[in-house]
Amino acid sequence: MINRIAISKPQPFPMILNYTDIRSYVFTLLFTVLSVAVPWAFHQFHLAGPTFLPMHIFILAAGLLFGWRTGLIVGTLTPLASYTVVGLPPMPVLPQIVIELSAYGLIAGILRERFNLRLMWSLLGTMIAGRLALLLAVLVISVVAGRVYSPLGPETSPFLAVWSVIKQGGPGIALQLALIPGAIWLVGKVAAKTPGSS
Repeated sequence: MINRIAISKPQPFPMILNYTDIRSYVFTLLFTVLSVAVPWAFHQFHLAGPTFLPMHIFILAAGLLFGWRTGLIVGTLTPLASYTVVGLPPMPVLPQIVIELSAYGLIAGILRERFNLRLMWSLLGTMIAGRLALLLAVLVISVVAGRVYSPLGPETSPFLAVWSVIKQGGPGIALQLALIPGAIWLVGKVAAKTPGSS
């Protein structure tokens, strides 16, 4: 019963990228570029990144579609590339964002690739684990730096800082739950019908 609810039947994805051919690098570059460009576009229309979380979408998708290696690489490169190109996220929160987004990509890939969980369970598990990674990062940074980098101010606790981030990102979480499973299901259907697809 639990297996039927939680474990996925064989699907075209995740299509594990092992970085032995050029296609692996192309997909990784594409998802990293999208993860930087889409948040930049959101900011041009004055849509708050911390509210809609556009950077998360392609990182989660990379892990779910291509496995933990690609998810981890895209999750790590995205905030660093974004900071280099457009200066966001700001330097004080960049280390904790790198840890959070790397965790999303890594865990999404592990849950799909290693545990073969259904898409929605993988996504929900990743969202929870990624925010726990963020909390751990904020706790460590608060001990090392002696302060918390939060809109609530430096005196706030790490738990309140992370909870405020989660509350602010509510619309983005809803957007991810609404868009990502359907988009990946559609990509899987197209891939299954493509000649030569494995």
